[in-house]
This record gives sequence, structure tokens and C-alpha cells, in this order.
Amino acid sequence: MEHITKTLVSWASILEDTTRAQAETTATMPFIHPHVALMPDAHLGLGATVGSVIPTRGAIMPAAVGVDIGCGMIAVRTTHDVADLPADRRALREAIERAVPLSAGAANQAVTREHTEARLVELRALAAEAGFDPASYAARWELQLGTLGSGNHFIEVTVDETGTAWLFLHSGSRGVGMLTGLSRRVVAL
Repeated sequence: MEHITKTLVSWASILEDTTRAQAETTATMPFIHPHVALMPDAHLGLGATVGSVIPTRGAIMPAAVGVDIGCGMIAVRTTHDVADLPADRRALREAIERAVPLSAGAANQAVTREHTEARLVELRALAAEAGFDPASYAARWELQLGTLGSGNHFIEVTVDETGTAWLFLHSGSRGVGMLTGLSRRVVAL
């Protein structure tokens, strides 16, 4: 951890100059409390640094939410330990890459899993009830379920200090933040 300023702390081992400058500007806001914290995935954002925690007192910063709103992050402890993992983890990584489409615009070829189809039935019903057509915003939304996204999104198999294996996931928002930002601009007009 590095204390960059009194109101800016960084856990990023690699920090680009533009990202640092953006975070330093945000950290000067008078309502930042107690400090802006840059996470290991910190990178330049639209309005605020992506991969940062920006606590405020007496203020709300919509730009601080940015386009990552709706991203998922979870760490799940498995029943396995480091001895259960193969010495060469390439096969494990490749199996994950085959099972989970990733990168910009990636999607499943088809919906083939029962649990995914069941979730789609539920989501279609909720959308119809709300009078909303998800396809008007993202034509391939159904095929994006179960994909990773791009940018700073990742799947990781990691081991903690006790040797327990964990699955760690940061999945994409599918543009929810972009739509939220668009709606804020429309409301402002």
C-alpha cells in the first residue's frame, strides 16, 4: 500500500500516470472522506478512476459509479486445497476459457444449460411486466449471460495463506453503467 497524498491511498502495483492524475484530482474534492482508495485493477475511467473506492461525506458522485455499475465481484472458498490443484494449471485455465466466453463482444454460441434457460424465462417475464425490451439496448443480451466481459474483468483460481483454493470473479456489467450514464444525461436535459 502506498499513501500518495493524505486523501489518496493505492494498492495498485502498476499505476499509469493518467490514472494517478485522475485519482489525485478526485481525491481533492472537499467531501472525500477519509480517502480515495485505488485497488489493484485501477485504470483510467470516464469521470472517475475505475477500480477505486470513493467514500464521501454529505455528497453523492454519480460519475464515481462510472460504467462499471452492475459488475459482479465474488470470492468463493472451495473445498479444495493447493495439493488438489495440478502443478501445471494451464489445463485448468484453458477449461475455464472454453466454458466462459470472454473479451469485448464475446457471447455464447447458444443457450444450452437448463439453469440458464430458466433464468432467461424469469428475466423475460420481468422485462415484459416492466414494459421493457432488453433487446432494444443489447440485441444479444440472452447470449451474454454467463460471459465474463472485457477490460479489467477476470476469473482467477487462487490460494490463500492456509492453502485453501478460492475462485475469484469480477464479471462485466454488460453496459448497465453506460445506460445509467445515458439516462442521467437525458434527465439533465
